[in-house]
Amino acid sequence: MTLTPEQKQTIATWIAAGDNLSEVQKKLAAHFQLSLTYRDVRFLVDDLDLALQDPTPKVDTNDVTKARMPAPSAAPPAPAGVAANDDEDEFAHQDLPGDEAALGRTVSVDVDRIVRPGSVVSGSVTFSDGVSGKWALDQQGRLMLDTGQPTYKPSAADVKEFQQQLSLQLQRHGY
Repeated sequence: MTLTPEQKQTIATWIAAGDNLSEVQKKLAAHFQLSLTYRDVRFLVDDLDLALQDPTPKVDTNDVTKARMPAPSAAPPAPAGVAANDDEDEFAHQDLPGDEAALGRTVSVDVDRIVRPGSVVSGSVTFSDGVSGKWALDQQGRLMLDTGQPTYKPSAADVKEFQQQLSLQLQRHGY
């Protein structure tokens, strides 16, 4: 296939304007009556030494490792009895902004410093009725909750609070 210099220039302007290969393929058919496969259009663009524009990256909302956390306006103060530069994990002892009692939260979630085997992340939870359990997330993102009581089911409000607390703790620890 031979293109005229005007056709090559037109294709170059389409690429410079940010058109992708599919759009160039459609425009070639509409403007020049050239029916090319997607691969042929790719080769044509390469032969003309044209660089495609990078589209704006899409954020995968399912992958929390790529999410950016906004910078906190002020770090919450360390609770009484815990030194600010303690060797322990500084996040393990910090309360959320506006502590749990003030917000009416009665579910507490902790993240283990040493992850349980077979898990990506693990920790413990205490529900509002005082029942404690262990939780873990595996490589497929499945949540395991073991309270040691096979028939125990936390209330709907506790489940919602557990999910919110777990999400905050995972974000806080970089997951």
